Amino acid sequence: MPSVRRVAHEFLERQGLTTVFGNPGSNELPFLADLPDGFRYVLGLHEGAVVAMADGYAQATGRPVLVNLHAASGSGNAMGALTNAMASRTPLVIVAGQQVRSAVGPEANLANVDPSALMKPLVGWAAEPACAQDVPRALAQAVFEARLQRRPTYLSVPYDDWAAATDDNGPAVLDRQVQRASAPGAEQGRRLIERVLSARRPVLVLGGDIDSAGLFDDAVRLAERLGGPVWAAPSLFRLPFPNRHPLFRGVLPAGIAPVCEAFEGHDLVLVLGAPVFRYHEHLPGRYLPEGTRLIQVTEDASAAARAPMGEALVADPGAVVDLLVKALDAPTAPVGAYRPASEPLTAEGPCLHPEEVFAALRDELPADTTYVVESTSTNSSWWRQMDLRRPGSYYFPAAGGLGFGLPGAVGVAMAQPDRPVVGVIGDGSANYGITALWTAARQHVPLTVVLLRNGTYGALRWFGDLLGVPDAPGMDIPGIDFTRIAEGYGVRAHHAAGAGELRALLAERPDGPRLIQVDTALTTPS
Repeated sequence: MPSVRRVAHEFLERQGLTTVFGNPGSNELPFLADLPDGFRYVLGLHEGAVVAMADGYAQATGRPVLVNLHAASGSGNAMGALTNAMASRTPLVIVAGQQVRSAVGPEANLANVDPSALMKPLVGWAAEPACAQDVPRALAQAVFEARLQRRPTYLSVPYDDWAAATDDNGPAVLDRQVQRASAPGAEQGRRLIERVLSARRPVLVLGGDIDSAGLFDDAVRLAERLGGPVWAAPSLFRLPFPNRHPLFRGVLPAGIAPVCEAFEGHDLVLVLGAPVFRYHEHLPGRYLPEGTRLIQVTEDASAAARAPMGEALVADPGAVVDLLVKALDAPTAPVGAYRPASEPLTAEGPCLHPEEVFAALRDELPADTTYVVESTSTNSSWWRQMDLRRPGSYYFPAAGGLGFGLPGAVGVAMAQPDRPVVGVIGDGSANYGITALWTAARQHVPLTVVLLRNGTYGALRWFGDLLGVPDAPGMDIPGIDFTRIAEGYGVRAHHAAGAGELRALLAERPDGPRLIQVDTALTTPS
């Protein structure tokens, strides 16, 4: 009989999981032995960067990706990055090494004593096979659970299992396929159409899942037929709608009271591909205005179950969008021109205002550029200047945990080498995933990192004022030269001293990674 390792490798190959992001330890080496020629191992220097790179790669490809972590310690290092992957519903398949079976009970060094409990609730499914012969089936379950749930999954495998022989049933997983279809039933569809058509002033709220599912352009068609305002759901991790479209009102504020205020005067709120809602600032109030009905459509059953108000339909948002577009009349007149960006604000002194940086990005880079953004204190400046009209243009850390941006940008750029990718990274967040620069250099990823350096944790300063804690320690991080750090990792680096120099650098089209450091004035997220 073939070995467990051989069956596992063949199954992964058939499922298309041949790119492995990892940082190996001793427990993982037996799994990595004899990898087939078609596999690619992408080494990261820290597990947090490994998971964030895989997160970006899986989001950009729309397919599950394999991650290899080291026992409990490496898995623990990855947990911060997993918060973002869980919130963005990224299908990561994490396989971690475990001590040999006989050493787990005595808690030998590098034994992961309770691996399933360790990773929950940061993964949608976690397990350790009961015996070596169950490894191929459990691996298949990890892949299918990730694909069906669109959540990270976690499988801990004792390293002596890989060399064990399978039984007669082991190869049965090789031909397995699991698919999902979830269009609304006839009665469900009829009731939804009736509710939408009878609304006097509907408002559409779109979540990041719309872009993840490839429904960006379909959402535009629906919005133009519906004719009402469009908001992006709060705590946005993907942009589901062109941000300068005349119907677009922006990203909903992440507080209960301001969300309710945004819905004033509307009798129907139709939420597609988003939780209801991922609030952040504690601004209590009514969930909805008096007389306003909310209907949520999502594939995420847990998001539907935990929503505090409204009706929910667990279904494919794409099928619902198609249903509604067919039911609504085509617009009788054009919706109007896209709104131009305002003149960027400027700053006093030698630093650039972030709006000057973003205006340069908008003007100098191709219109189909993908941006991976982790500069939270410049959020309002970003949306005032950028003009994003294409699917897959925007990625942001879904759970707000720092460390996704830089490695996530590496993963996105690896997944789409023919589309320009720019990481817009604050100096506070850059340090969480800085080792990803080494992987970018080794993989020769065509990536531009624009690093905004203001020497402080700007978003925290804003929160300090919001929470009445203006004098908290640990807010400043002066004196870090990221150009020298980047060069040490093998990435070309420049310090742009002004707007003209920045624009000249952005006009270049390098074929490998580069970092452009820009000193910027301190701004607030809103």
